[in-house]
Amino acid sequence: MTKIDIFSGFLGAGKTTLIKKLITEAFAGQQVVLIENEFGEIGIDGGFLKESGIQINELNAGCICCSLVGDFRTALQQVVEQYHPDRIVIEPSGVGKLSDVTRAVEGVAEHLDVQLNSFVTVADVNKVKMYMKNFGEFYDDQISHASCILLSRTQTASEEKIAAAVAMLREKNPTATIVTTAWDHLTGEQILKAMSTKDDFKAELIAMAAKANEEHAHEDEEEEHEHHHHHDHENGVCSCGHHHDHDDDDDDEDEHEHEHHHHDHDEHDHDDHCCCGHHHDHDEDDDEHEHEHHHHDHDEHDHEHGDHCCCGHHHHDHHADEVFTSWGVETARKFTKAEVEHALTELDTGNYGMILRSKGIVDGGADGWLEFDYVPGEWEVRSRSADVGGKLVVIGSKLNETAIAQLFGC
Repeated sequence: MTKIDIFSGFLGAGKTTLIKKLITEAFAGQQVVLIENEFGEIGIDGGFLKESGIQINELNAGCICCSLVGDFRTALQQVVEQYHPDRIVIEPSGVGKLSDVTRAVEGVAEHLDVQLNSFVTVADVNKVKMYMKNFGEFYDDQISHASCILLSRTQTASEEKIAAAVAMLREKNPTATIVTTAWDHLTGEQILKAMSTKDDFKAELIAMAAKANEEHAHEDEEEEHEHHHHHDHENGVCSCGHHHDHDDDDDDEDEHEHEHHHHDHDEHDHDDHCCCGHHHDHDEDDDEHEHEHHHHDHDEHDHEHGDHCCCGHHHHDHHADEVFTSWGVETARKFTKAEVEHALTELDTGNYGMILRSKGIVDGGADGWLEFDYVPGEWEVRSRSADVGGKLVVIGSKLNETAIAQLFGC
């Protein structure tokens, strides 16, 4: 099956540079056909194409998305039948609407053995604001219909300029992958991967958090059974709503091992009604009650406590998106390793919500690119190769998103 990639972008955005990089570094060994028209700007010389084994099919009468739909259909069919290429690269007019181009390609693709791989828009980071203002209809269309947006000339732009451009692009397209890293820091394979696959960074973390929640619920179920052997209560009932049968020999035991969600109730007297209601006034040393509320949220987590746990809330069949909330951001900011380590240490304080998982990939400036992983009480920062853009994700419950954003300076 032939893959089709469409490259849009205003004149001068850098499509020529990008496509040459992909041909050299990512498409090597593939049979590639390049389709362009007279309004296109690829401008790749014949010698380069010959050396790369690239076939070119030019449409010289106008824009693909305007009067050439019929000719384009014929041209695309001929390319597929004559060359049987691995990939077709389409570069339409710089001022064309991406939606019109994709519609034309989709109409042809229905009848051919081809796969629409990516709709890419190249945007000059220095001109995003100006083009949105002056060429809104056409420029916005290219941005909003892209599956991947590659920012060009970021190597000379400030972090503030890049962040402002990303914010404007996100208003038009909240889901596309946006590449902010300078292209000479990336391989063609990395760019191709960003074009072809949806970034599932946040989804990966949510899945991990959901798995951790399931394991935690299983542990609670096992602990629930242990309650039947460690409780001494009048009428055989403790405040968590469970019956506990006790032999008479156990009447003198006041120890109550009550391990709900990492809350240690060592030698705890329940006359003061410990029901996770956060009221624990105990005067005697024997009634010390270490009650940690920084790892788990009673209102959010799945328990096996009959219909209710002692906090009085239902906890049945919660999905991950109900149990957890997430904060995530794309960032072009450069972090020092010390700044990352400080932020991860702060996440353990409980001032930012109940953090279960965090992960990030950031430009470390002089330290090179950095990647980190965090779970409560444990984190790691390590060096890595450049990525298409910086990104940070925090998963947990009752997140203080404003404080988290300030912590990471985003």
